Amino acid sequence: MNDPHVQQAAFTPMKAYRPFHSRFDPCRPIGLKFYSTPPQLYMGFQPPNLQQFPPKVALRKGTLWPALYDPYENPYEGKRG
Repeated sequence: MNDPHVQQAAFTPMKAYRPFHSRFDPCRPIGLKFYSTPPQLYMGFQPPNLQQFPPKVALRKGTLWPALYDPYENPYEGKRG
């Protein structure tokens, strides 16, 4: 699959793939589908002495450790309309 729009399996928070579409499929092709890969998938274990957010910031971000913080960015935003 040498599609320039499809990202290879590397450390990227957002990956993409193109679903199979048969020529006999009555529906039009979907196009690219996206999925998120959180940082903990690439961390084999939690290293000791990781930097920590202050308590109030950690509550806002949803995690105590900046290394595990993964904000969601909608890849479909702006494509509708």
